[in-house]
Amino acid sequence: MKKMMLTAAISSLLVACGAPQSPVNSSPKFKAEAAKNAAATVAAPLASASKLSIAAHHLVQAEVAGQQLQFVLDKQGLTVLAAGLANTQPLATASGNFVRLTSQALADGSLLLAAMEADTQSLHLWRWQNGQLQPQLQQVINSRVVEDLCFYQSSSNQQLSIFLLGGRGGADQLLLQQSGNWLQQPVVIRELAVPYDSKACAVDANKGNLYVSEPNAIWRYQAEPEADEGRELVQVTQPFGAIHAEIVALSVLPDSTLLALEEQPARLLRIAVSSSADDNADKNTAVQSWQLGAEAVAAMSLLHAADTTQVFVTSEDVAPVQQWILPAAGVATTMQQAAKPILQVQPIAQSQAALQRGDVIDDPAIWHHASKPELSRILATDKRNGLDVYDLTGKRLQQLAVGRLNNVDLRYGLRWQGKPHDVAVASLRNNNSLQLFAIAADGTVKTAGQIPTAMQQIYGLCMFQPTAAQIYVFVNDKSGLVEQYQLHSDGQNWSGQKVRSLQVKGQPEGCVADDKGQQLFVGEEDSGIWRFDAAADAPVTGEQILLVDGKELVADVEGLAFAPGDTPYLLASSQGDDSYVLYQGVAPYRQLLKFRVTTNPELGIDGSSETDGLDLTVRSLGLGFEQGALIVQDGRNRMPEQGQNLKYVPWQAVLDLLPKTSAGQ
Repeated sequence: MKKMMLTAAISSLLVACGAPQSPVNSSPKFKAEAAKNAAATVAAPLASASKLSIAAHHLVQAEVAGQQLQFVLDKQGLTVLAAGLANTQPLATASGNFVRLTSQALADGSLLLAAMEADTQSLHLWRWQNGQLQPQLQQVINSRVVEDLCFYQSSSNQQLSIFLLGGRGGADQLLLQQSGNWLQQPVVIRELAVPYDSKACAVDANKGNLYVSEPNAIWRYQAEPEADEGRELVQVTQPFGAIHAEIVALSVLPDSTLLALEEQPARLLRIAVSSSADDNADKNTAVQSWQLGAEAVAAMSLLHAADTTQVFVTSEDVAPVQQWILPAAGVATTMQQAAKPILQVQPIAQSQAALQRGDVIDDPAIWHHASKPELSRILATDKRNGLDVYDLTGKRLQQLAVGRLNNVDLRYGLRWQGKPHDVAVASLRNNNSLQLFAIAADGTVKTAGQIPTAMQQIYGLCMFQPTAAQIYVFVNDKSGLVEQYQLHSDGQNWSGQKVRSLQVKGQPEGCVADDKGQQLFVGEEDSGIWRFDAAADAPVTGEQILLVDGKELVADVEGLAFAPGDTPYLLASSQGDDSYVLYQGVAPYRQLLKFRVTTNPELGIDGSSETDGLDLTVRSLGLGFEQGALIVQDGRNRMPEQGQNLKYVPWQAVLDLLPKTSAGQ
């Protein structure tokens, strides 16, 4: 079985490198590519090498509060020493059969240490602070046998987590700290599929990359818990790459180049990794290598100074620690800056997960109960099945299997079957029609017919109600066409009539109307946001008011929502960086806020990512949502991994992020 898995792994690596799946390829082009990649390494002696008087199987040297310290793992456990002092007495000790020591500098000047206790499979965390080794955590890990540990300090999301790399095809990401506050117990916020027999990991915190080694390759993943779970090949073994032997340790330099330590014969690789996700392994790395000796090694750690990096190499037999000085990079590198922090809000509820996996849930709409706001409903489109209806606890109350719905919106007061009802409309992709739904006073939803359109690829939709007696639907397709329909009721049934057509240049989807201001906002996915006059008799020309810039508003522009009131707001889903951007709801549409929906560890709710649709209301929805709510689709529903769902956020939590000068505009 293991041999079969290894063969499959090698085959997948060859495919990732651009090689055919056949195990033997003698084409001149393939030979040339393999020779070029194998020759990418350049052997050269390190600047200097020495052996410390300390024997250890793991060592971390760090400066804490102006003092150079050595944290040593040997057969007795963890020992803390003052660096550079001969025959010094230990500053602190901790007994245990510890392995895989790693560290993380914290904002308060202390140093966080982590190691696994092999006999009990327990994760141990300590903080070195004020000259003391303070136990932070001791927790048995039952999910997997841990091969390596690596911290990730997310600057943009203000989260500190640790990856527990398992050797049998999996890794856990444990959340330790959020917004500077320690969790009482770590929370698994992500389960990551990694190759079988994975050995080592390292994180580039500035770029948000996680590197993982396996016997035949090094892979790159995104370290953010809400990021895409895909991976990219960094390097492979000869003859297709620069790796000669098993990688037993990985580290990242401040310029984001990667260090990899080969076990035996000991060899150190410095890999300058391209940031392009489109390059293959034979194109995206420049590699330097240094021979460290014939003996087997097991681990390494780094100590950075202004212009040098010391590399400490240790072996399993607790031999004296090797100290090497890494020369300046021989390839062009750029120092990386940490990502700018992004403001965060937490969800306080979430809907049940979609019953199917994949891209299923798309767009929500909030229905407000006229007399009992706590009985309000959330409607959401299921792109494979129809319409789901949830209550404010997230319980699924109804499923209406009408077909492949994309976007949904609703308005109030349109008689149906002789009784007052509210109306919801969704874009039905099965036949490019408008699917109608009647909402009774108690929130029960029923199908209420269809309105055909001439569209070829119906897509986004929103509604507009300038007066109680006038209800319109705006619907778009992938060509950029936007059509406006007016709904009519004869007291028993509903019908619709197209009143005009609009056009944007590229593919739209999300849209929203300002009923009072009679404005229509349309999101062009890769370009920005357009504004049109929403009145049926208004000119059909629009203006692009907001542009995708790749920093604040990042393509795709997806869901749009509008908050009416004395201070109106326009909200957009910036899908490309898993965030939301809040603008003034009137000209000049100045940006007021950029934020993310983050993990709520106390309630066991993950953050949101890759959001398609969203909706908001400024009406009270009862306890917890007294000032309204923001409902967002979560494209990657985790804690645990399951089908997509919706996250419920108090609208007041978003308003509380606004600077005081922006709250009143």
